[in-house]
Amino acid sequence: MPTLDGRKIAILVTNYGVEEAELASPRQAIQDAGGDPVVVAIEQAPIQSLVGDKDPGQSFTPDAVVGDVSVDDFDALVVPGGTINADNLRLQEDAIDLVSAFIEAGKPIGAICHGPWALVESGEIVDKRMTSYASLQTDILNAGAEWVDESVCVDTEGGWTLVTSRTPDDLDDFNREIVAAFASR
Repeated sequence: MPTLDGRKIAILVTNYGVEEAELASPRQAIQDAGGDPVVVAIEQAPIQSLVGDKDPGQSFTPDAVVGDVSVDDFDALVVPGGTINADNLRLQEDAIDLVSAFIEAGKPIGAICHGPWALVESGEIVDKRMTSYASLQTDILNAGAEWVDESVCVDTEGGWTLVTSRTPDDLDDFNREIVAAFASR
């Protein structure tokens, strides 16, 4: 089993609307592999997650604020979904700048469900092969990437690894592949 000992992994979210399982499950998988997951939010306030985009989930405490961190602080990035979270995240200039910095640094990124919207917004996914929640297919195609309907997709084109998945139902596959990708960096 791959190990993430000594690796710090950013998990980028807004403070409202992240899909509970898409934050909690990858964070736990990173911890279980010996990594240090760091929840990076837009502001230093509680993060209210949702279940199924509508029911209140658990509240999380951010470990850092996006304006106070740098790509140099981390080895990899996870962008969870949740429709509200992902839609608001792509409007946050600091957050998209951080996503772009990970791409430019060649550091691996995992994005699930609606999380790939942040990658679309970066403008840096041309020729990538990826998946997402089905409603993002047109956005991804318009951004120059190839969209596939698979539980998990790993793409290494362009000098950086991108791991994507469609929904919380794919979390086992997503977690396995992000740990493997983050461990091989």
